[in-house]
Amino acid sequence: MESTKVLDAKGLACPMPIVKTKKAMNDLASGEVLEIHATDKGAKNDLAAWAKSGGHELVKHEEDGDVLKFWIKKA
Repeated sequence: MESTKVLDAKGLACPMPIVKTKKAMNDLASGEVLEIHATDKGAKNDLAAWAKSGGHELVKHEEDGDVLKFWIKKA
């Protein structure tokens, strides 16, 4: 999947992956995609809920070993 920017949130505990995602999304234009790499298992629910509440689209997510990868398209 093509992403505009990659955010490395590996090793960060809640709520830091969300905080860093929000900050990174502010730098993107509408329609651009942020790829997030996280290791906090709570990030799966947190990022999905955050994207929905902000009107963004969680395009896809996958697990690569211990790393959770998410692609969120900015509204």
